[in-house]
Amino acid sequence: MSPRLPPGEIRVFAQYGEDFREQADVAVVGSGPGGAVVAKELAEAGKRVVLLEEGPPLTPQDYEWDGARSMTRTLREGGLRATRGYVMPTMQAICLGGGSLVNSAICPRAPDFTLERWCTQFELAHTTLTGLRPHYESVEKFLGIAPTPANVQGARNLLFKRGCDALGYSSEPIPRNVRGCRGSGECFTGCRSRAKQSMDISYVPAAIRAGARVLTSVQVQEVISEGRQAGAVVGQVVAPFTGRPSYRFEVRAKVIVLSAGCMATPVLLQRSRNLANRSGQVGQNLQFHPGVAIQGVFPERTDPQFGATQGYQSLHFLREGFKLETLWAPPGVLAVRTPGFGHALKRRLAEIPYSATWDAISGCHSSLGTVRARRGTLDPALHWQLDERDMPILQRALWVLAEIFFAAGARKILPGVHGVADELHSLREAEPLRSKGLRPKDLVCGGNHVFSTARMHGDPRRGVVDEYGKCHDLENLWIADTSVFPQSPSVNPMLTCMALAHRTAHAIAERV
Repeated sequence: MSPRLPPGEIRVFAQYGEDFREQADVAVVGSGPGGAVVAKELAEAGKRVVLLEEGPPLTPQDYEWDGARSMTRTLREGGLRATRGYVMPTMQAICLGGGSLVNSAICPRAPDFTLERWCTQFELAHTTLTGLRPHYESVEKFLGIAPTPANVQGARNLLFKRGCDALGYSSEPIPRNVRGCRGSGECFTGCRSRAKQSMDISYVPAAIRAGARVLTSVQVQEVISEGRQAGAVVGQVVAPFTGRPSYRFEVRAKVIVLSAGCMATPVLLQRSRNLANRSGQVGQNLQFHPGVAIQGVFPERTDPQFGATQGYQSLHFLREGFKLETLWAPPGVLAVRTPGFGHALKRRLAEIPYSATWDAISGCHSSLGTVRARRGTLDPALHWQLDERDMPILQRALWVLAEIFFAAGARKILPGVHGVADELHSLREAEPLRSKGLRPKDLVCGGNHVFSTARMHGDPRRGVVDEYGKCHDLENLWIADTSVFPQSPSVNPMLTCMALAHRTAHAIAERV
């Protein structure tokens, strides 16, 4: 067996030479926004913490600006993971820091009306804006979360503001976890300037400084339990990027925290003899923020590669069920939604320097699915349907995006909707986006915000965890990722995930 890892150290793939065992007060599975917060808070509370991450640590030298190459290195299933039923791509990261390495650093708080709905519908007592405020504030202070400054907005973001202002729609700079952003637009492929405060350069190093031991390139495959106690996690060392398995490991702990993500956490529970599932809710209630997007082309150059990846938003329509944002991704990724072939496609791609892409994410509560363990792999089988009852939300969002583009001065838009013209040159031409009876299969949606597959509920018969993240069925198994959300948070989920994880860590510290 390999010698025990000293406190305050990190182990990478090349350092494993044989099977090994570790011992801890707390084992945390997953280093994304949930797990990293838990590890840091508990290490600072004096607990012996082992943080386990399946992916490798990455540095700016490892980042690939090409979107396709980047996805194969940082995302599960090469970035090609998709739902069945309604086919929708969904991206989850596999690297130290999890999704925080490749997301756009967007950090709004969940609105009070959403949290009140959670409390009312899911029998929660303390998950209000007032109850979560100190946890939000702690995370915001540690990460330096602040509105995106004007000097890094770029034309793509400021045109969105112009359109909203012209229509009387409220908009504001997006709050993000960055320090010294240069507006390079590289959030998706990894921030080479290290301005984005992803978990691998913020919470994970803080956890290490406090004595946490970090194991990377280790795939947790099962939680070992007896009665109402979880005793250990076991699995294999896996090679970065290929997943080739090698040495076995076991980490025994007084408390186990699953922060593997909304897809991996339920699969891990299912593979662990259907653990923590007396309610039957593990892997149920799969929800997304289905996103629709429109590209607009302007008379003047926008140079969309410059400026914060997502620097402006509108919360004006939150109560209607959607949030509006600006967007940027590498051209090869955006080209997937660009219509046409051959010369027609090349002409449209040549317009990218004059374009902007804006999107809407929607809280579609009627659109549900399941996560199931796929035989022979830890990759999930995802079944999900976009419900007809949620179509009015998405159709309304598309119309509002069209309004904003033309109010901002766009000369045409590319809506990407089946049955609607590839190009629309005026709001009058865009009228079908409002009046046509669109169906789910007419839309090209993406969904990277995922929730509710191990949801919290005050009634143990209807949820997997209580509102502090402790599994109803076990005394020492906790969950801290977006799978515990009872429903969509109405806005980007990272900050709320971290606030809930902060609360979970402090609840654990009081018991261990």
